[in-house]
Amino acid sequence: MGDQQQIDPYDRKILALLQDDARLTNNDLSERVNLSPSQCSRRRQRLEEGGFIKAYRAVLDRDRVGFPLVNIISVTLATHNRDNARRFAELLSRLPEVQEAHALTGEMDYILKVVTPDLKSLSDFVNGVLLPHESVQHVKTAIVLETLKETGSLPINAE
Repeated sequence: MGDQQQIDPYDRKILALLQDDARLTNNDLSERVNLSPSQCSRRRQRLEEGGFIKAYRAVLDRDRVGFPLVNIISVTLATHNRDNARRFAELLSRLPEVQEAHALTGEMDYILKVVTPDLKSLSDFVNGVLLPHESVQHVKTAIVLETLKETGSLPINAE
C-alpha cells in the first residue's frame, strides 16, 4: 500500500497507457497525459527504477505459435517441508511450458497453468516430468475448453 502513495494520477495514467501498449513513445504519452515528453520520460524512468514497471514484452498468439492446449494442473506434494517445496520450485523454474504457478491454501498445494502443443505433450509432461519428481505425490489435470478472459493487466484507476 505504501508504494501506491508514491505515484500520482499522472503516474497512474502513464502506467495504464503503457500496460495497454508498451510501445508508446514519450511523445505519445505526452499527448495522452498532458505533460511534456521530457516529463513523461522522467516519470517512466522513475516508474521503471522504482519497480512499478517490471518488464516490457510482446504478447504472442498461443495458437499461432503452436501451443493451443491450456491445462490447469493441481499438484500435491509428497511431504510438506521447506526442502520439498524448494525442490518443487526449482523444478518449475526449469519448465518453460509452466506459465503460472501458485501456492495455495486448501486441498491442493499448487496450481499450475501449463501450455502444450497437444495431448501427447501434456501426457509426457505429467507422466514424464511432474509425477516422477521426488517432491510430487499427486497430480490432477484439467484441460481448458474455452478461455473466456485472459489478461495480465491490472485494474489501474487512471482517473
